[in-house]
Amino acid sequence: MSNIVGIGANVCDTLLTLNTYPAEDTKMRAASTLICGGGPCATGLVAASKLGASCAYIGNMTDDANGLFLKKDFEHYGVSTEFIETLSGYTSFSAYVLLCKDKESRTCVFDKGNVPPLKLSQRQLEAIRNAEILMVDGNDLYAAVEGAKYARENGVKVLYDAGGLYDDTEQLLPHVDILIPSEEYALAITGTQLAKDAAKLLYDKYNPLVVVITQGKKGGIVYDGSECRSYPAFEVDALDTNGSGDVFHGAFAFAVQKGMSYYSACIFSSAVSALKCTKIGARSAVPAYEETLEFLEERGINV
Repeated sequence: MSNIVGIGANVCDTLLTLNTYPAEDTKMRAASTLICGGGPCATGLVAASKLGASCAYIGNMTDDANGLFLKKDFEHYGVSTEFIETLSGYTSFSAYVLLCKDKESRTCVFDKGNVPPLKLSQRQLEAIRNAEILMVDGNDLYAAVEGAKYARENGVKVLYDAGGLYDDTEQLLPHVDILIPSEEYALAITGTQLAKDAAKLLYDKYNPLVVVITQGKKGGIVYDGSECRSYPAFEVDALDTNGSGDVFHGAFAFAVQKGMSYYSACIFSSAVSALKCTKIGARSAVPAYEETLEFLEERGINV
């Protein structure tokens, strides 16, 4: 049985590290190239697995080169692939990510591929029922909504990584227990100017257990219906910020499953995300649980 299961994007990323962004219609030599797994839900599951949780991905994949790589990548990081349906003759979700040294930024160009949408089987529904947390990210929306409804009917918490304002994602919001939107998403969907106001509106309208709004280098805020608290981001020498939000969500799922309070989960996940940014690769750079605790203890923080 997997304690954390997920439905959402699983992406084959090609990371190109550049000293500066290229001018149009020119050639440039990359400082380095790395092919790795990406995608909010999938990378979140890997993060939770590396921290010590039992995780499984639920979804359709294909058997092209990228799909085979992504399946092996899950297996490498201990994420169960037993609930994946492999379909032949399709193209996987892929992305090229430019990591710019002088701007300390990343730019992503993606191709969603053409793998058919997931239709949950009875076996996949059982995997959700037997879990403690279902992670969704707004991709594979029909299956995510069905899975979220089923999860809540069976006492399984639903964590929504609302990093992107995809079409019709409002359908998910009434079925979420742990809502973690980016500040961009929260402000856009509520029409407010301040993250605190957005958190309260989302909480009052959709009745989750908690709303956590991530604010990048500023940290973020957490609201549980009674108190709105800020949590910090940790300063590190960042080499690769790509996937840091995905890692935050996976670390949060792990922390909740481990019994941390929501505020402590924010602190812990912020530390995991910061440590991930000190190395290249969204998945390979995720720190171990003990390394994260040491990082926090060095700063006088216990979770």
